[in-house]
Amino acid sequence: MPEMPEVEALVEFLRERAVGRAILSARVAAIAALKTFDPPLQAIEARPIIAVTRHGKFVDLEIGTATDAAGEASPVEPSLHLVFHLARAGWLRWYDEVPATVLRPGKSPIALRVRLDDGAGFDLTEAGTKKSLAVYVVRDPAEVPGIARLGPDPMSETFTEGDFAGILAGRRTQVKGLLRDQSVLAGIGNAYSDEILHAAKMSPYKLAATLDADEVSRLYIAMRDTLSEALGEASGKPAAELKDAKRRRLRVHGRTGEACPVCGDTIRQVEFHDSTFQYCPTCQTGGKPLADRVRSRLLK
Repeated sequence: MPEMPEVEALVEFLRERAVGRAILSARVAAIAALKTFDPPLQAIEARPIIAVTRHGKFVDLEIGTATDAAGEASPVEPSLHLVFHLARAGWLRWYDEVPATVLRPGKSPIALRVRLDDGAGFDLTEAGTKKSLAVYVVRDPAEVPGIARLGPDPMSETFTEGDFAGILAGRRTQVKGLLRDQSVLAGIGNAYSDEILHAAKMSPYKLAATLDADEVSRLYIAMRDTLSEALGEASGKPAAELKDAKRRRLRVHGRTGEACPVCGDTIRQVEFHDSTFQYCPTCQTGGKPLADRVRSRLLK
């Protein structure tokens, strides 16, 4: 799943290439991906993209006012937003020249195609059979339920260690789940929560409410440093390179059975019904393997 660093890099990529261009056409190939109907998708056509921003793991293209041939604003809604969330298996495919092929619903992984007035544009695609990619056309980003529920951005300049301590205090929640909860912290997913906890030398199962001041500080620093490094490495890369670049820099996530780059122990995995996470026993759990709930249930 694309997380904060990759989504921020996509925002930078689109900001550089799409801002100032008008949307010539927008077509949905996966009807279920479009979550709104008012305004209709066609309302963004013949309008310029005036800004691209990020909200957690959501990309927000602000669409300006349409103009007539004389350059005067048309009597339509002054601003709209095309917002999308790539979910677990979605991605953005950029074209310098959008293919002329006609989209056929259900015949390809393409969910949405946007063509700009210079011939360039992008597809939103989603692999696999489970479809969760979501597209919205709204008047205000806060109308998107997932954005309305977002917690603070952990990389915001105003987000302090004290703010983080306040979020953790009293929560009888495992830190792994808390880091991934978008209503608590916006933008962190499964991969970077693994990386953060490894850097902090902390068990994914540790309860947030049990952390002492030193542990809170260690986790806060690990979170900021891990995300800052990932943001820096992703910045400036074209969309086509971001996924592979992410995989290369991960130290524990997705590396089950490999040697920990810090201590050399074997990286272990815990399976849940719809996801997995990875950790290093020596670095994070005092050398003890964590209970694998799926495997334990299967062995009974």
